[in-house]
Amino acid sequence: MENPLYRQVGQVAFGDTDASGWMHFPNVFTYVEKAEHAFLHSLGLLVFDRAQGGWPRVKVSCDFKRPFHFDDPYEILLTISRLGTTSVTWDFEVQNATGEIAALGSMTTVRVDQLGCPVPLSDLERTALEAAQKTA
Repeated sequence: MENPLYRQVGQVAFGDTDASGWMHFPNVFTYVEKAEHAFLHSLGLLVFDRAQGGWPRVKVSCDFKRPFHFDDPYEILLTISRLGTTSVTWDFEVQNATGEIAALGSMTTVRVDQLGCPVPLSDLERTALEAAQKTA
């Protein structure tokens, strides 16, 4: 991925593996979500608040290319492919220690209020996300 907006490194935890010793596939989404939240925090943006809502996922997809095992290092690369009125579509890559793509995909999140109803991105949210895209 050229010019990611955000990078986050980690290691596969034992509890994230299955009986084969490989990382269980849904944990890719957990790792990507953690990177997304860290990125939003780095911009000073809300992730979730019971009184203000949050960003639930409405669509996810992933192609798995290589397995991860317990203790394997990984790096998440995030970028925004679409900034909508109420939504953000994130593209991601998960790379192994040698920089090979182990998984890649996308997820769409929708900004919702405390009742779970979609709301337009605030000026602050849109400005911060657009500025991050320009500096990547």
